[in-house]
Amino acid sequence: MTSLEFDRISVRYGQSTVLDDVSLIVPDGEVVGLVGESGSGKSTLARAAVGLAPLSGGRILLDGAPMRHRGRRRPVQMVFQDPFSSLDPRMTIGASIAEAMPDLRTRGARRTEIARLLELVHLGPSRAGHLPGQLSGGQRQRVALARALAGRPRVVIADEITSALDVSVQGAVLNLVREMQRDLGLSMLFISHNLAVVRYVATQVAVMQDGRIVEQGLTADVLERPQHDYTRQLLAAIPGGAR
Repeated sequence: MTSLEFDRISVRYGQSTVLDDVSLIVPDGEVVGLVGESGSGKSTLARAAVGLAPLSGGRILLDGAPMRHRGRRRPVQMVFQDPFSSLDPRMTIGASIAEAMPDLRTRGARRTEIARLLELVHLGPSRAGHLPGQLSGGQRQRVALARALAGRPRVVIADEITSALDVSVQGAVLNLVREMQRDLGLSMLFISHNLAVVRYVATQVAVMQDGRIVEQGLTADVLERPQHDYTRQLLAAIPGGAR
């Protein structure tokens, strides 16, 4: 894995500024949480990192070098909020994962790697022959994580990956994220509007409001001793608080 740096990123669409001079670092082997209300610019920053939102200013760096989106292998992989929309309903789970592999190699090697990835996300290899519609929402999100890892990324961006799931399923997916970070040394930008979720998985947190980072630091420091009014408002909006 490696570090991902957003260096004074701006994104504009016409006269509308969606991101304004955003700087943020995802250190090697850490999970950084990005929080904010809907429309704050979180997902636009994620899309910029994978080349889906054009930059109006600034740079995106991997280990200090400008990131390039070329060829089959992508150094940053993204897991989207809705796992069903990110998977082809006509492709089997195994075929979908294989499609994301940078080098197809032999058929036997592909089967072995698909089985390894499915076991990594706690789905049995027998699921490889299933279609997305035969799986639950939580299982599809696990497949989406396996598919992202199949691309051998240097950084994974998870964009609201638990918000579409039942509360009972969210915990299992969050535990999986923590396990992956521990076992793989995963570098991840974890985007969520839920401060309690971010507190559970992230070592650092950044708070975004109206396209700007208004506060960032160690998760415990930011959530227990918030310095910005907007962070305090987000905390106050959570029943029982996130502390």
